[in-house]
Amino acid sequence: MLAENSDLAKAMDELGLPLVVKIPDGSFSRGVHKVNSPEEFKRVVEELFEETDLLLAQKFMPTEFDWRVGVLSGEPLFVCQYRMARGHWQTVKHRADGSSREGGFRTFELDQAPAELLDVAGRAAKPIGEGFYGVDIKQTDHGFVVMEVNDNPNLEHGIEDAVGKDEIWIRLLKWFIERFEQ
Repeated sequence: MLAENSDLAKAMDELGLPLVVKIPDGSFSRGVHKVNSPEEFKRVVEELFEETDLLLAQKFMPTEFDWRVGVLSGEPLFVCQYRMARGHWQTVKHRADGSSREGGFRTFELDQAPAELLDVAGRAAKPIGEGFYGVDIKQTDHGFVVMEVNDNPNLEHGIEDAVGKDEIWIRLLKWFIERFEQ
């Protein structure tokens, strides 16, 4: 976490360069920047601190895709891979003209997803609560690494529900109904 300029040196020392700096409430690759030098890091941080009081810094881990595991009340709901946009390091490449290019997706049956992935996602969401979370995970040569737990994950028809279809929506609706009835 970066909250003031003294955190910059600590982040670079602990994470190394390049690293990723992002706003805590970004989405779909918005507000997320890769920095390659101390000068670029300082410039990006100064720009972002104009909009927010808190930034997050992460080690840059290049991968061909990111995993997203939807976790509902401690149990996996869906598993999806989001591929990086062609020639880019993120799943969405935002252009200066406002257009964007996405890398595509692949959705998995829960029993076809790596068991360790599901375990890591469940353990990452558990301390936060029994809600609906989207756990973003990188798969590296050293195993699965949790990048973030989203407390307001997207669930788009034809993407995250491409495999589970109606069962995903039924489980989610039942979860909401149970909470309303309590």
